[in-house]
Amino acid sequence: MAEHLNRILVVDDEERIRRLLKMYLEKEGYEIDEAEDGEIALRKATANDYGLILLDVMLPGIDGIEVLTRLRGVKSTPVLMLTAKGGEINRVQGFEMGADDYVVKPFSPREVIYR
Repeated sequence: MAEHLNRILVVDDEERIRRLLKMYLEKEGYEIDEAEDGEIALRKATANDYGLILLDVMLPGIDGIEVLTRLRGVKSTPVLMLTAKGGEINRVQGFEMGADDYVVKPFSPREVIYR
């Protein structure tokens, strides 16, 4: 497996969620990078190669949908959207922008790992 496939970028403005996901994902053998806002996420996502990006929709500054839109212009890294907005219209918008999967908060960290 390529080294970058083992790296995951976790993007969420809530430190508690980033910490929880990091703990579970590291137990599974993944290397985790974190970002707390859209600008940092976009900078890290374009400068590094990741096997997956876990991306919150509601972020300060640049929101997750805009991060995804800009990222899709330069990379095809798989993106799993994390959001409190679970309505069908929100999920469809995420998929239309290029999301690979969608998990609604609150979620089980184990569910995220299996996805």
